[in-house]
Amino acid sequence: MAIRFSFSSLIITAWFLVALFAGILPLQPDAIMLNKILLPPEFHAWLGYDDLGRSIAQRLILGGRTSFLVAMCVVSISFVIGTTVGVMAAWFGGWWDKATVLVIDIFIAFPGILLAIALSGLMGPGIMNAVVALSVVGWVGFARLARAQTLTVKHREHVTAAQALGTDTAGIAIHHILPLIMAPLVIEATFAIAGTVIAEAGLSFLGLGVQAPDPSWGSMIRDGARFMLVAPHMVLAPGMAILLVVLSINLLGDSLRDKMDVRSKD
Repeated sequence: MAIRFSFSSLIITAWFLVALFAGILPLQPDAIMLNKILLPPEFHAWLGYDDLGRSIAQRLILGGRTSFLVAMCVVSISFVIGTTVGVMAAWFGGWWDKATVLVIDIFIAFPGILLAIALSGLMGPGIMNAVVALSVVGWVGFARLARAQTLTVKHREHVTAAQALGTDTAGIAIHHILPLIMAPLVIEATFAIAGTVIAEAGLSFLGLGVQAPDPSWGSMIRDGARFMLVAPHMVLAPGMAILLVVLSINLLGDSLRDKMDVRSKD
């Protein structure tokens, strides 16, 4: 487990640093060099060049920043909206809870990525529209989990005592319910980040996410798919980046789940 956690932490830290410093690095991801079109990796360009003679390494770095920012924005929005809706549904119960469950079931009935593709197609291509589409899909998992967890803690003694003392609903939710349900929500967020990375790459691959000439791991794979036989490095570089990041996030989520699972320590 220690090796698994160290590996995932290393990759995720590198991903974070790339997102943090990519904007200030002297990169020229759109610089076209016609004499280096489709050249394989070499000493001065470890990942080679694409079909326009652009450095794949530099575009990979900028694509990593895009992937990180989209994932953080989507998961943050989904976390806040989904947790709020789920806690409110479980707390108030009645028709509010039934309506919320019905809406959640309707969203779950559709495959998430297909719904995101449909929404992105309706709103038009672009990174902001992709964030909105993925957020509309992503809140459901947090809402369902927050509702289930709230139902298990809403009748505990300290919550009942807070009600008897006249604490308002917002205060009870923030100080007495959220601390108890935060652990599973954080674990859910880690897996949601991994899913968002894949979803953003998928939307960009279809032309619904990041638009040219801005780099994205998904659009890089799309551009390289036409040259798989003569320049496989165009696909392998962004594909391996997605694989390593998603694998590391999932391993980190598994490690957090094992550490926070009280039953596994008995």
